[in-house]
Amino acid sequence: MTPVLPASLLTRPVAHRALHDVAAGRPENSRAAIRAAIEAGYGIEIDLQLTSDNQAVVFHDYGLKRLAGRPGVIRQQSLAEARNIPLLGGDGETIPDFAEVLDMVDGQVPLLVEIKDQDGAMGRDVGPLEQAAADLIRGYDGDLAVMSFNPNSVAELARLLPEVPRGIVTSAYVPEEWGMSPTLCAHLREIPDFDRVGACFVSHEHTDLDRLRIAELKAKGVPILCWTITSQADEHAARRVADNITFEMYQAAL
Repeated sequence: MTPVLPASLLTRPVAHRALHDVAAGRPENSRAAIRAAIEAGYGIEIDLQLTSDNQAVVFHDYGLKRLAGRPGVIRQQSLAEARNIPLLGGDGETIPDFAEVLDMVDGQVPLLVEIKDQDGAMGRDVGPLEQAAADLIRGYDGDLAVMSFNPNSVAELARLLPEVPRGIVTSAYVPEEWGMSPTLCAHLREIPDFDRVGACFVSHEHTDLDRLRIAELKAKGVPILCWTITSQADEHAARRVADNITFEMYQAAL
């Protein structure tokens, strides 16, 4: 039986990459941003990347430049090395590992975990990051769901964590924005793998919520989340379709 998305992930707005604000010393996916989201009572969305020793760290980008101001990619760092990399805009903040974040959240607020595509083209070269995440999630007691843009990653999560709610992150998939072929973008745009991977929700690009495929899924009772809302006006528009939002750059109403 396909697991059900926790009600808390439909009722509490979800802070995108936690409640980040560099001006306040809270970089994306940082411990400070996670603590702030917990204190505010928001759900938390985080991103997982893989280290060179096959461990899961909480970090969005493949490269280190934007968030850490240094060359290199996260995949070439060991867990110990990643944990010592300072984040830009953080007062002593470094890259946290997934185990630490699970301990921090500890069921206080719902957690939405995005597994970043490790294949590079939404293909089938997945497994190590999903395994690293699953090894930690199995021992977690709290509202949590997993998701990925790559349907093959979601399928692997279904195999490893059959009782954990899982979803597909979806998009309008404009080829020029994604750097992928028009054929692949057209395929992913229609969310053809929803049933195959045993998904129970989607998180869709908020500017594309009027897509027919989203209406079809919603009519079947599938929860629709969306990303990424940056204003109350956009939130109002998105909630005409979406059951919940992922937000940043303002404080969504609880």
